Amino acid sequence: MSTADGRPEPSHLFVAVHLLACSVTWGSSFLLIKLLGGSLSPVVLASIRALGAAAVLMVFVLAMGRSILPQGREWRDWLVLGTVNGWLPNILVAFALMRMDSGPSALIQAAGPVLTAILAHFFLTGERLTLPRSIGIAIGLLGVALLIGPKALAGGGSLLAVLAMLLLTFGYATGNVYARTIPQAEPIRLALGQQTVSAIVATLIAIMFFSAADFAPALDNLPLLLALSVFSTALPIWIFMRLITAAGPTKAAMTGYLVPTVAVVLGIIVLGEPIVLRQLVGGLIVFLGVAIVTGVIRLPLRRFA
Repeated sequence: MSTADGRPEPSHLFVAVHLLACSVTWGSSFLLIKLLGGSLSPVVLASIRALGAAAVLMVFVLAMGRSILPQGREWRDWLVLGTVNGWLPNILVAFALMRMDSGPSALIQAAGPVLTAILAHFFLTGERLTLPRSIGIAIGLLGVALLIGPKALAGGGSLLAVLAMLLLTFGYATGNVYARTIPQAEPIRLALGQQTVSAIVATLIAIMFFSAADFAPALDNLPLLLALSVFSTALPIWIFMRLITAAGPTKAAMTGYLVPTVAVVLGIIVLGEPIVLRQLVGGLIVFLGVAIVTGVIRLPLRRFA
C-alpha cells in the first residue's frame, strides 16, 4: 500500500517502534541535562552537544563509504534543517527560559504537533488533517497540559519570550514538513547535515561570547556529555528522520507529546521525583492521542476519515 504521494505506507509496527525509540532517546536528554546540574551555560552545552552528535554521525557516514560533504542539493537541505531544527531553536529556547517559567514554555512547544499537522495539511499530498487525526492531536495536547500541570499557566513571561517560543515551535514544524518534501532523502545524511550546521553555528556563537573557562567543566562531565551527544542527540535525530521520510511529519511530530512523557517517567525512576496522579493520567492520555493519530486505534468515524 502507498501513500497519496507515491511512497510506501509504513506498518503500524514500524511507526510505533520508531516513535518509542525516538521518544525514549530524546526524552533521556532532560535527565542527562539535569544530572549536569547547570555546570555549563545553555549555549556552550548546545555547542558541545551538537559537535559530539555531528562527529558520531560523520563516523557512521564514513563507515558507509560515503562523503561527509554535502552533495548536489544537500547543502540547501542541510542549511534549512540545521537552522530551523538546530541552532536557532537552541538560542530561542535559551532566550525564552531567561524570561519565562519552564511550564508555559513547554506548553507552547507542545503545540508543535498541531502546527505541523496544519502545515502538512496545506503543503503535503497525503497529509490531510482528518477528523480522527485532529481528535488524536487535541487529546495528546490535553495530555501534555496535564503532565505539565498548574505550572503551564503560571509565570507566562514577557511578550518577547512568548514570541521566541512560538517562533521556535513554528521552526520545528516547518523543518518537519520540509524534510518530507526532499526527494530520495537519506535519513542518516539529513541527520548529519542538521547537526553539522547546528554545531558550526552554535560553536561560533559560543566562541564569540564565552571564554575557555566556560568550556572547562566539560572535562569533568565527559560521560554525561558523551551520552547526551550520542544516545540523546545523534541517535534520535537519525531515527526521527527515518520516521519523517517514511511516515510523514504529522505522525513523526507526535514525539513532541511523547518526549515530555518519557522525561517525566525517567525523572520518577532515576531521580526519585514524586509520582503525581495528574502526571499518570496525562501520560495515558498522551499515549491515547498518539495511538489515534498513528492509526493504532481507529475511531468509528469512517465518513470523516
